[in-house]
Amino acid sequence: LQTVRALLNNNSTVSVLRSGLHAIFNEKSLDVTKDLFQEKSRNLKKRQKNIQLKCLKNFISSLTSSTDIRDLLSSFSSDLQTFVIKPSKSKEAFKEQASDFMLKWNLLLSNVGKILTINRTDSFG
Repeated sequence: LQTVRALLNNNSTVSVLRSGLHAIFNEKSLDVTKDLFQEKSRNLKKRQKNIQLKCLKNFISSLTSSTDIRDLLSSFSSDLQTFVIKPSKSKEAFKEQASDFMLKWNLLLSNVGKILTINRTDSFG
C-alpha cells in the first residue's frame, strides 16, 4: 500500500503509466481481449458487455498523481456496485455475475500487463 502511495505521488510515474494505458486503447492492442468478451457476451444482455473495459477506463480516468489509493478503490467499488452487484436479481445470479466479472477482469489485467511489458516498458517506472 505504501509503495502504491509513493508511486501515485510521483507525477512523472503516473503520467507515464496513464500514457501507456491510453496508448493500449488508442493502438487497439486489446482488440483480441475485446473479441473474447464479445464472443461470449453476445448471448448476454447488452449491459453486461465489456464491463471490465468500462471499469478499466474509469480507473484510468481517475488515476492522477494527486489521487489517493482509497479514492481509486472507492471508484472501483462504485463500478462493481453499478455493473455487478445491483444488476443481480438473486444470490445465484450475483454469484454467476461476480464469477464472470472476476474471470474476465483477471484476463484483461493479464493482457494489459503483458502489453505494457512487451511494448511499453517505460510505463513500469
